[in-house]
Amino acid sequence: VTFNRAPPRGCLCGYPISIFFIVVNEFCERFSYYGMRAVLVLYFKYFLKWDDDLATTIYHTFVAFCYLTPILGAIIADSWLGKFKTIVYLSIVYTLGQIVMAISAIHDITDTNKDGIPENMSFHVALSMVGLSLIALGTGGIKPCVAAFGGDQFQDHQEKQRSTFFSIFYLSINAGSLLSTIITPMLRAQECGIYSQQKCYPLAFGVPAALMVVALIVFIIGSGMYNKTAPQGNILVKVCKCIAFAIRNRYRHRYSQFSQRTHWMDWADEKYDKLLIAQVKMVVKVLFLYIPLPMFWALFDQQGSRWTLQATTMDGDFGLLTIQPDQMQTVNPILILVLVPIMDSVIYPLISKCKLNFTPLKKMTVGMFLAALAFIAAALVQLQIDVSVTNIKKLTMGQLVKPNSPTHILIYFPENPAAVPIRHWSPGKDHQHAGQTGGRLSWRLKFSLQPFTGECFKSYCIYATERYLIVCVLFHRFFNGYSSILNITTGTLDFGSTVKNKIYFMTYLTNILYILAKFHIKDNAGNQCDYSLTLGFGSSYTLLIPSTFKFGTNCEKSINTALDIKPNSFHMAWQIPQYFLITAGEVVFSVTGLEFSYSQAPSNMKSVLQAGWLLTVAVGNIIVLIVAEAAKLPDQWAEYILFASLLLLVDFLFAFMAYFYTYIDPAKIEAQFAHSDPKDKEKKKSLEMGRKDSDGNSNSDRKSSYTSHNEKKDVQSRM
Repeated sequence: VTFNRAPPRGCLCGYPISIFFIVVNEFCERFSYYGMRAVLVLYFKYFLKWDDDLATTIYHTFVAFCYLTPILGAIIADSWLGKFKTIVYLSIVYTLGQIVMAISAIHDITDTNKDGIPENMSFHVALSMVGLSLIALGTGGIKPCVAAFGGDQFQDHQEKQRSTFFSIFYLSINAGSLLSTIITPMLRAQECGIYSQQKCYPLAFGVPAALMVVALIVFIIGSGMYNKTAPQGNILVKVCKCIAFAIRNRYRHRYSQFSQRTHWMDWADEKYDKLLIAQVKMVVKVLFLYIPLPMFWALFDQQGSRWTLQATTMDGDFGLLTIQPDQMQTVNPILILVLVPIMDSVIYPLISKCKLNFTPLKKMTVGMFLAALAFIAAALVQLQIDVSVTNIKKLTMGQLVKPNSPTHILIYFPENPAAVPIRHWSPGKDHQHAGQTGGRLSWRLKFSLQPFTGECFKSYCIYATERYLIVCVLFHRFFNGYSSILNITTGTLDFGSTVKNKIYFMTYLTNILYILAKFHIKDNAGNQCDYSLTLGFGSSYTLLIPSTFKFGTNCEKSINTALDIKPNSFHMAWQIPQYFLITAGEVVFSVTGLEFSYSQAPSNMKSVLQAGWLLTVAVGNIIVLIVAEAAKLPDQWAEYILFASLLLLVDFLFAFMAYFYTYIDPAKIEAQFAHSDPKDKEKKKSLEMGRKDSDGNSNSDRKSSYTSHNEKKDVQSRM
């Protein structure tokens, strides 16, 4: 069946003007999505105070939903609203989700005591979950519609222009992804706030929200120029109905008295045309090969979760610039732009000249193998990180606690100013106390009088009432040995008034890996001494102000500095090999996989395979959250090895399945059914009418031709 398209409203250089609105819309939307996603796992960890496992679980749950909802969006567009209305309505939902996420990151909303710590974290968590749900519905729902809608703008004679459009469309996707992954971490690293200055997650989420507003406005402005096709029915629904009927019919005829048929899909012959059945057979054959593929995506999408968290424990000082942990994700789109032409122009032709039969399925097998190697490389990096980073869970304070210590101590949580008293402990005896605060955050304390040992988690400190302040996880602290009260500040942080012979701490949390901290020491007489110290990420320093300290010239030289915990020394550049391997695997696996799928499927069922491909991405992310919650491995490197081992096992299974796969030419198979015998058609029609009269079934799904979506769906993996 041929559908005549209305001519475009206007052209520029042979291209419909309407496509420029679509390309700009796609750039802004991809900037919005990837920008928000780049900082998401750090938002979970540092703002919502979730541990690494929970942050990883929620992150991959969100990504999984983003790749499940495209099926819903395609059905709504093709069966009900049409592509244009679906894009507009779901973009509004998408925009609202981004705005809600930006609001959820404003700590001042629930910071009633103006100390920089939200008082009602449940409020922020609830807003975040609502925002992410709306974003998943919006971005997934429009994913299968935008590219196809762009293809609708071209006439049948504009094949060359349509091909160029899809290339520009794919470039806009990668450009939006690359720029957002660079910019939003920079925005997050800024400090903002009404009552107190904190990392600016509202700005990091707010800019993507603004870009989504721009995307929606630009798309609506071009409304009068679009060629809008009416909904024509979703082929995915028809395929599912055909498969369901074949299964039910086969079950009804499962007994031996019924004659067997060559293929289980042949049991749909009573209701559906042979052409449709043959097309479904080809699709099912490809979908069967999709079964092992989710494991690849389980590893690939951890770039935004586990690998980003790994980067937070590494040194990002590259000399001329300092790389934020979440900016390392930009290595992937940069390498894609480099590796795709190299693969197409150098590697594949070289393999072909060597007379090697490097089939698409073999390429996909190699791609999965490269991804497994990437996680082995990540495990080796993690082992070096574990060696270079001092175990900050244990910090011995030596002979700091003396006789006449208080009768009880207090545990102080930075996210909850209320102190927890621990009473009834005796000097010289080991004690242990455990508790929980704020969702999944837990703490455990072991201590004795001489020496005093504190073991704790997160950024907690141990406070001995009015005498000593002992910090477990910190970046710097002061001991005032001066004869009078001193006031010590650095930036917007304040130690407060410090008295003699007492330790004071300040947790200087920063995502800048090296920072020059400037301390201003003042006394009641107005004298001031400025002291500077370069703080490395993850480091801990104790600054001792001796009794001989004097204000004046070179006063800072009398301040003694002790390094408690060394800064992270393993450089972030060591992550580049694992990013190279995973990106090379993506280029070989993903691009080739879509190319193979389209070549082996009927021309009118490209959308079915697109839905199946996106479903493998969703299942892969579900695998990550299952492993993250179920494995509970004590060491992160062991988890990387586990994922690599699982992928190697699945890769072997896929290679075995691919060995027995026979390549087909869908066009030739369809041609065999293009001119069916009219007598067979009349006989089938009579049988169908007879069945309707006998059982009252009014369902009529006997259509032998469908709209071709070949050009509309041919956009690569990052869509």
